[in-house]
Amino acid sequence: MFPGAHVLLGIFVRTAVIYAVVLAGVRLSGKREVGQMTPFDLTLLLLLSNAVQNAMTGPDTSLAGGVVAAVTLVVMNYFVADVSGVNRRFRKFIQGEPSLLVHDGEVISSHMAKEHVSIDELQRALREHGIANFQDVALAVLEVDGSISCLKYDDLNPNANNHLAQRRKILKKH
Repeated sequence: MFPGAHVLLGIFVRTAVIYAVVLAGVRLSGKREVGQMTPFDLTLLLLLSNAVQNAMTGPDTSLAGGVVAAVTLVVMNYFVADVSGVNRRFRKFIQGEPSLLVHDGEVISSHMAKEHVSIDELQRALREHGIANFQDVALAVLEVDGSISCLKYDDLNPNANNHLAQRRKILKKH
């Protein structure tokens, strides 16, 4: 009725390995919020979860096997979150870094392509921030959570002595 300890240990090890592989795959797939997932992203996630289920528990379909797999996933997730909270290098490895998409009114096409962000998605984010066109953007950043943050020239401190503030002054003169 109950599987042996060696079977449960095998489930623990397989589940931990699958967690690490799926985490790496999600990390490599890019920055997206769950709300920003396309139907293709959601389909992939659902199929992936079904595909790895048997790899985690193997032929064991017992309640104990399922509990070991579930507890392993929760503990692994807690461990990754805990280490990410205290170790900046690990956090950057797991979460990635923000990526600059627009700087000084210019779209950085290479960063857009690398991050798989389309012009339509960027324009949507600008509209959400009340920005009409790219030329009004001092900075637009793809954050690690998949959201796009935008900073208009008007949001800059007018007393700041940097090139973006100076560009703002130039634009106001024209």
